[in-house]
Parts: sequence; C-alpha cells; structure tokens
Amino acid sequence: MSNTNIQFKHVSYLWDEAEAAKLAGDEVALLIYRSNLLGADLRLTNYGGGNTSCKAMANHPLTGEETEVMWVKGSGGDIGTLKKSGLAALYVDRLRSLKQVYRGIEHEDEMVELFNHCIYDLQSKAPSIDTPLHGFLPFKHIDHLHPDAAIAIAAAKDGKQITADLFNGEIGWVEWQKPGFDLGLQLKQCLDENPGIKGIMLGAHGLFTWGDTAYESYLNTLEVVERCAQYLEENYSKKGPVFGGQKMGSLEAADRKKQAAALAPVLRGLCSSKQSMIGHFTDDSRVLEFINSNDLERLAPLGTSCPDHFLRTKISPLVLDLAADEDLSDASAIKERLLPAFEAYRAMYTEYYETCKHPNSPAIRDTNPVIILYPGVGMFSFSKDKQTTRVASEFYINAINVMKGAEAISSYSSLPRQEAFNIEYWLLEEAKLQRMPKPKALSGRIALVTGSAGGIGKAIASKFIDEGAVVIVNDNDAARLQEADEWFATTYGKDSYQSTLLDVTSSGNIDAAFAEAALAFGGVDIVVNCAGLSISKPIAEHTEKDWDLLYDVLVKGQFFVTQAGVAVMRKQGLGGDVINIVSKNALVSGPNNAGYGSAKAAQLHLSRLNAAELGADHIRVNVVNPDAVISDSKIWAGAWAEGRAKAYGITVEELPSFYAKRTLLNEVILPEDIANACFAVTGGLLNKSTGNVINVDGGVAMAFVR
Repeated sequence: MSNTNIQFKHVSYLWDEAEAAKLAGDEVALLIYRSNLLGADLRLTNYGGGNTSCKAMANHPLTGEETEVMWVKGSGGDIGTLKKSGLAALYVDRLRSLKQVYRGIEHEDEMVELFNHCIYDLQSKAPSIDTPLHGFLPFKHIDHLHPDAAIAIAAAKDGKQITADLFNGEIGWVEWQKPGFDLGLQLKQCLDENPGIKGIMLGAHGLFTWGDTAYESYLNTLEVVERCAQYLEENYSKKGPVFGGQKMGSLEAADRKKQAAALAPVLRGLCSSKQSMIGHFTDDSRVLEFINSNDLERLAPLGTSCPDHFLRTKISPLVLDLAADEDLSDASAIKERLLPAFEAYRAMYTEYYETCKHPNSPAIRDTNPVIILYPGVGMFSFSKDKQTTRVASEFYINAINVMKGAEAISSYSSLPRQEAFNIEYWLLEEAKLQRMPKPKALSGRIALVTGSAGGIGKAIASKFIDEGAVVIVNDNDAARLQEADEWFATTYGKDSYQSTLLDVTSSGNIDAAFAEAALAFGGVDIVVNCAGLSISKPIAEHTEKDWDLLYDVLVKGQFFVTQAGVAVMRKQGLGGDVINIVSKNALVSGPNNAGYGSAKAAQLHLSRLNAAELGADHIRVNVVNPDAVISDSKIWAGAWAEGRAKAYGITVEELPSFYAKRTLLNEVILPEDIANACFAVTGGLLNKSTGNVINVDGGVAMAFVR
C-alpha cells in the first residue's frame, strides 16, 4: 500500500505501515492516527486548525442494523493531539436530511443546534460548525487543513486561475464564505460539477482533500500541499526580492534580545489597559524578513486572510515607530512616545467594530493589539495566557508565510473587513468564548520565585501555576534546577514556566533572570524572595565568611532582586507584589543563631521599608514567616539541622516532632503551608494590604508581631 521510500521536500511523510497495520479494520483508529500525523507537521496545519473525518459502518444502538456514521473532529481541540474523546460521531443520513429543514444562509447558526439531533455516540464531543463540510462529501476519509502554501494560493488575487492551471483542473475552487451549512452544500456542488477532482481549494481559507482509505487521504493531502509549496518556491525569485527587498537590517541576535527585554514590560503595560496580559517574543528569521522589508508598510495593515489567523491575531498588527537601536533606558519617555500609537490602534479597532457590527453583535472586546512588530528586532504578542499568546505568534508567522507566497505568485488579498468581523464576532464564536472556564485568581500574572527548584520555593511556584500564573523557576544549583525543570515540564507543560540559573548574590545573574522573564512572558508582577541558607553556630565559632555569606544571600540578595523586580513593575505600571520569605527567627531570640537571626531581622525590617516606599506604585510588600519547614529543604539537609539539634540537646531525627510540640497548634509545617500563605497575599482578597507579617509556624507565641 504505502511506500516507505516516499519523500517530500516541503512536508513530512510520517506514515508507518507497521503502526497502521495494527489498526487495520478500525477506521476511527486510523482517522486518529492520520490526524495526529498531519497535526505533527505545522507546515500542514496550524495548532488547533483544520479538522479531519471518516465515515464507517456501525451498529445502530436500538435496532442493531448497520448504519453509516461520520466521525469528525469536534469543536475545539487540535488534530495533532486528537483522541477519540475529541471526535463527534453523527448519523450520516440524519445529517444530510437536515437539508429538508435548512431555511437559507440567513439562518445558518440555527443549524448547529440541529446537529445534536444527528448524534450517534452520546459521549462524543460537540459537533463543530465544519461538520456539514465533511458530511455532504461522499468520501470515506476527508482532511480539511490550513497549510500556509495552500492558503497563499487561496489568498492570491488570481488564486482561482492559479489553482486550475497548477493542478490541471484536479482541484476545485469555492469562493470565500464563512463556514457553515451552506458552505457544505457548495462543496458538494463543486464536486458534482467537477467529478473526479481530488480536492477543493477554499478561497482565502484552506484546503479540502480526501481518499477512500485513511492512507489514500493522507497521501493525497501531502501531494497537494507539496505541489503548492513547490510552486511557491519556483516563483520566489521570479518576481524580484521577497517583500520588495529589505529596507533595513536586523540588530545582532544578542542586541535584539536586549532591546526586546527592555521594551517588553512597557508594551505589556500598554496592552494590559483592560486586563493583565502575558507576552511572547520571537525574532524568527521569517519574522525579520517581513518586518524589515519595503512592503511591511503596505501589507501589515491589510490584515490576515485565513479565519484561524485573524481570530487569534486580531484584524491587523501594530507596527512600532522606533529605531532598532533606540535608547530604551528612559522607560517613561518611551511609554509617552508609544502611547499615541496605542491610542490610534484602539481608535481604529473601535471604528472597525462600530462600522461592521450587527444589531445582535456581542459587545466590543479588548481594543489593544495582539501582535506588535518592532522592525530590526522582532515580534511581540500579548494575550490572556502563555499558550494563547504563543499560538497567536505562530499564527502570525503563518500569515507572513501566506503573504510571502501570495505576493510571489500574484498579489495578496486579505478578507474584507466586514467578512473578518462576521467571523470575529460570530455569535457561535462568542458562545464558545462564554463556555470557557472563568480565569483563575492569578491568571495573567507573572511570578519570579527565587530558589524555586525545591522546598518552599518549589511549593510556591507550583501553587502559583495551579492558580493560573506563569513562573520563572530558578536556582543557583544547576543539577537541582535541571531536576525541577523536568518536574515542572511533566507536571504543567512548558507554557506555564521558564527556568533559569540565578545566584541572588550576582547582579549580572539577577538582571539576566528578569530579562528572561521579559522575553518569556513580558515582565513580572510578583517577586518572591525565597532563596536562602542557614548557618547555626555559637558566637565563638562564627566566622566572617559565615557572616558575609548570610548577609549577601539573605539581605543583599533580597534587596537587589526586589530592586530589579520593582524596576520592571514600574515599566509596566500595573502595580505588583513582593513577598519575602523570612523566618520566625526574625522575631525570636535563640541560641547559636546570631548571624542567621540578625540577617532574618534585617530582611523583615527591609520589607517594612520597601512597603513604605513602594505604596505609591501600588506595589505591595509583605512577609511570610515560616518556622521549621523541614520537608524537601536543602537547608535542613546540611549542617543546620545538626546545629539546631545540638542547640536543643536532641537528635536530628527528633527535630520534626520537637518543633511541632513546641507550637500552639502542635502542627508540622510543610512547604505547601507557606505556598498557601503566599497565594492568600496575592490572590486578590488582600490586595489592599501591605507591610504585613504572616506567621506560618504552627503558633509560636514569642514570634507574635503584636
């Protein structure tokens, strides 16, 4: 059947005969297998884009008779990770019988509700608006994808003629129309009028291909996309320089990152005028080719063509009028320069909404840009969470690829504004948005927790991610950080955190960590100073080296990390939180503890001083005082435990119960308890509190603040 020697230049042939053979006879399993292969190659379709289907015979649950069922990707989801639970299963005859009650294109949306009367598998996913596009075609296996190479032709001014010539009439053409029941009927009409075609190009939208088996559909799809990509490649040099040639060059890679890190918090603050946004930055070569070109000024305002693109990137990007090597050291001056551009963008978007809206359109959404282009440096995107903003960035790169291809073979045509609006503010899209879970308490917040590779710091970082934040995970121990990186990746995924080495005694390390936060997420909102160490010695044995180390890590480290974090928060203008993990020892005198205890006291009073100074910036500074958090603690794994046991005349093994018994609540304190206190401070209920000390020690009367 398949040929293991098949190779393509522009797409990946991933079909494994041995794997497919294991699924023989199970058309649904083969559909999932095919879908995952297609979704694994982003040149074939973008994340969450496109849908696939198969039609197979199944037993009717009531009569036991064989009936034809269509399995198709349900609403939402991604074909690259598609599982059976992500499919909708419908009776084919019932779906096609809906033609009898279809009242015309003005009543498209009511048909979606009627899909529910066609459901075969009651546990299946809700059917998407694309369901009839698959249902009215007779083929057993169908792929609907959004390959950049195909959309470039679909979005070209002469796309219909180019398609006819390129494929010798073997690929049909259906003009742009919003997905729905009528478009499904048009696909069937195109097939009826062009029997024998092997696919259909949807104007400005994407590609439909098919086959009688999963493999035939897969191979057909690859061949069609490969031919499109090959045609574009043949034409890139014929029309002259890509995008009209380069108007300017890029900064060197390190300088691009430096500029982006300096500017990202300013942009994030401007983009977060309605809600707190998470950022993403890329200086991908495809982005640089576009943003540095002579055609940027002409093409960028046109917006995108494929609905998947502009639903995630908005109608058009904002292009910054800043020199690539602009001096960004005065953040206030840069913000003042950029504010008029943001106001103009918001006014443009508002005018677009007011001009195109219908009587029943949903209320206008956030008017800030999602995509921001900085010529010579790169592209920023801002959205509600990291995955959404990263995907938006990827989709705009798809749009760049489409513009590049369309311009090479003809000229690029974006969707008319009204058509774009009808998709963006489609009531069905609005209903999908309304069904999404409500944001968590820390959604849109960025936290940097020092010493977060283990112990208390790891517990805080984990709690913050659980509550919706993204986190910069860090440690000065590379091996420990690697272990933590693997744990966070497995537990949460890469869109939830970024890891970096950080020694809080190094100003260079501190600056690099906050630059990493700016590049990864756009800035920082929460700084938790948790990195620490402890030395327990009698006065006679305490050395100057011990003293300096304690004060360098605990006091100077807290101060300079806070200083760097505050600088970023001020750029953003969104306020913020600083939480200092101090200790019961800041308030309680104990034996063999002069260096550590006095450093902790300095941390505590420094927190008060910072709180007094930063209130005007709406930056809250609070303290959490733990005691005897032994679990997963690097501190307690060393000489500190031995020193404290010796001071109290007990063994190291007896320490946990000793500490619990001396508390008023007789409780062992865990890292999660400290994490919960940090969330209590940042989660919204205490957003008018600063300068506070929260003891999480089981109740140590001597540590009562008042």
